[in-house]
Amino acid sequence: MSVFKYIETTKRLEVRPLREDDYAQWLRAYSQRLPSRHRHDEGPIDLSDCHEAWFVQVVHKHQELAAEDKAYVFDIFRHEDGAHLGMVDFSTLARDDFAWGRIGYTIHNQHWGAGYGREAVQSALTIAFRDLNYHRIEAHINVDNMASIHLAERVGMTFECIRKGFIYEFGEWTDNLIYYRNAE
Repeated sequence: MSVFKYIETTKRLEVRPLREDDYAQWLRAYSQRLPSRHRHDEGPIDLSDCHEAWFVQVVHKHQELAAEDKAYVFDIFRHEDGAHLGMVDFSTLARDDFAWGRIGYTIHNQHWGAGYGREAVQSALTIAFRDLNYHRIEAHINVDNMASIHLAERVGMTFECIRKGFIYEFGEWTDNLIYYRNAE
C-alpha cells in the first residue's frame, strides 16, 4: 500500500507523509526548536546523527509501517513557505471488529499559538476515518498536559476515562486521560 495518496490540504497546510526531498525543511525545523517550556515539550534535540541518509531510512521505515498497517506518520507543512511544522501519527491498536487506532501529535514549539495543531489534527483525522478505515481513534494524554487536552477537545474528541498506570514514561507508570472520536 502506498501511503502517499493520503494527503489532506487546508488553506494554510499540507498534511502528508514525509518524502526523501523533505530533509532540508525537516532539519531546519528541528534545528530552530526553542528551549523546552514544560515537561511535555521536548525542546531542541541532538541532530548529530540526523544526516540525509538516516532521513531516507526514516522515510522508508514510515512507508513500511504504513504498508503493514502498524502506523501512519503524517508531517505538517505550511503552504506559504514549505516550513515543516510538526507531525501527526496513528498507530493501529486493533482491526477486525474494532478498527481502532491511537493518535499522537507534535507541533514544533517555535510554531505554537498559531492554530496549526488544530488544523493539522483535524485534517489527519479526516484521513484516518476516510482513507485508513479507522472507526475509533483515541488520544492517550498525560493528566497534566493541558495543551494536548485542549487540542483533543477542539477537534471534537470526547473525554472517556482515566487509565491508571497506563504508560511507562518519565521513569514511572503514568496515568493517562483517554479522549476518543468515532467515525461519523
